[in-house]
Amino acid sequence: MALRRAPSQALARDDGVREAYAAHGGELYRFALRALGDTGAAQDVVQETFVRAWRAADRFDPELASLRVWLFAIARNVVVDQARRVEARPWLRQLSEPADLEAAAENSPDPSDRLLRGWIVEEALRRIGEDHRRAIVETYLRDRPYADVAAELGIPVATLRTRVFYALKSLRVTMDEMEVSP
Repeated sequence: MALRRAPSQALARDDGVREAYAAHGGELYRFALRALGDTGAAQDVVQETFVRAWRAADRFDPELASLRVWLFAIARNVVVDQARRVEARPWLRQLSEPADLEAAAENSPDPSDRLLRGWIVEEALRRIGEDHRRAIVETYLRDRPYADVAAELGIPVATLRTRVFYALKSLRVTMDEMEVSP
C-alpha cells in the first residue's frame, strides 16, 4: 500500500487522499456521528480531518502509529473542536438537537474516547511480543483466571504473572513512544 511506504508524499497527492478516504472515511464518519449525533456535523468532521491530515502529511510517522490511528486522533481533535464550538454558542445546538437529546448527551460518557482508546491499545498491543500480548489479552481483556490461562499455555501461574507484569510495562513504554497518555 503506497500510504505505508511514503506517507507524507502519498497524502500530499490527491490520489493518496482518495485512497485514505476510501479506506477510512466511513469509519471516521461513524465515529463522528456517534460522538456528535448530527449527520451534518459528522460530515464536516470527516472533511476537516482529511484537510488537516493533508496539511500535516509531513508529520505523519508510520513508526509511531498506523495511518488509521493517526486519522482517528485528528478526527477526535476535530470532534472536540466541534463540541467546544457548540458549547460556546448554545443556540447552535437548539437548531439541530431537541432539548431531551441535549439532556441525555450531558449525562452519558463520550463514546468517542472509549473507541479511540480501544484503537490505540490495539495498535500498542501489536507492537509488543507475542507472549506478552497473549498474556494481556487473555487475563485482562478476556478476564480469564490466571490458572486457566497458564494451564492452556502450559506454563506455571508465576510465569504468566511475570509475563503480564512485563507486558504492562511494555505497553506503557509503547504508548509513551506513540505519545499517548493512558
